[in-house]
Amino acid sequence: METAEAESEKRPFVVGLTGGIACGKTSIASLFASLGVPVVDADKVARDVVKVGSPLLKVLAGEFGEDILKEDGSLNRRKLREIVFDPNDKSKLLVLNSLMAPAIHKELKKQIFSYHSDYVIAMIPLLFEHKLEFLVDRILVVDVDDDLQLKRVMARDNISMELARSMIENQVSREYRVKKADDLIESDDSPLDKKLNVVLKLHNEYKHMSSQVKR
Repeated sequence: METAEAESEKRPFVVGLTGGIACGKTSIASLFASLGVPVVDADKVARDVVKVGSPLLKVLAGEFGEDILKEDGSLNRRKLREIVFDPNDKSKLLVLNSLMAPAIHKELKKQIFSYHSDYVIAMIPLLFEHKLEFLVDRILVVDVDDDLQLKRVMARDNISMELARSMIENQVSREYRVKKADDLIESDDSPLDKKLNVVLKLHNEYKHMSSQVKR
């Protein structure tokens, strides 16, 4: 069995990329990926741990009802979202998080430790909400204007303003994220290539930071 010390030695320098829902994290992550930086996506991990036939998906169906399953047995995310983001009953979201978190955290660590590059981008939308700061060495926040965020969430998920607001309000505040950020990228509707210079600057800084840290 490997010791915690041995595990630590394998751990790469990790930049936690986070931000509010629909802030543009994926677009920024794609710029880092284009530079050859490995990206571990917590949202993809969250989808994988509840794939068809997984034990966790069966647990969720038992907790929230068979209605959260589609005819093919896959998770109906829209239905589950409507249940757990009920503004009149926030306990359901707490239950969902308690069931999902252990499996997601385990797989995140596994994927992060599998890389031996200068550094890894760990894209974790709920970094603060799930208190995962311990997984990362530096925090990069993608920030977005409140009104633009609301408009994006409604358009992306084709949902009402009420549900979109509930989803946003169940995350930490914009002010909290900005305060906790080591680095910040402003998200707007400008072309993605306009942000490449900012990403390139951070890329070089992260490579330097990684070289200064003994693992």
